[in-house]
Amino acid sequence: MSDIQDLTKQIIKFRDQRDWKQFHTPKDLVISLLLELSELAEHFQWKNEQELTAYLRSHKQEIGEELADVFYWVLLMANDFGIDVSEALRRKLIINEKKYPISKAKGKHTKYSRL
Repeated sequence: MSDIQDLTKQIIKFRDQRDWKQFHTPKDLVISLLLELSELAEHFQWKNEQELTAYLRSHKQEIGEELADVFYWVLLMANDFGIDVSEALRRKLIINEKKYPISKAKGKHTKYSRL
């Protein structure tokens, strides 16, 4: 069993033990993900590059917890929507390799449609 599958099983067990699936409509799952992303973004708001470097060192645990919350909702949605997120990521990487060939994209932040 992969780490992703094991983590997903733990998440489902956690949710099911609390009878929360009844609240997990696709809309509410996406909103929960957005809220957690917002909490992650708060750590970065209003900081310049120098402040951010120091902040990342001193708040690594808190940022990790927010990333874990985001990952929780991603894995839960993937499970509930019947999506193999590992396979979806593998396919997306192949698509991105075609959109952003090294010869055109290396060292650039330009969107693929403008390369």
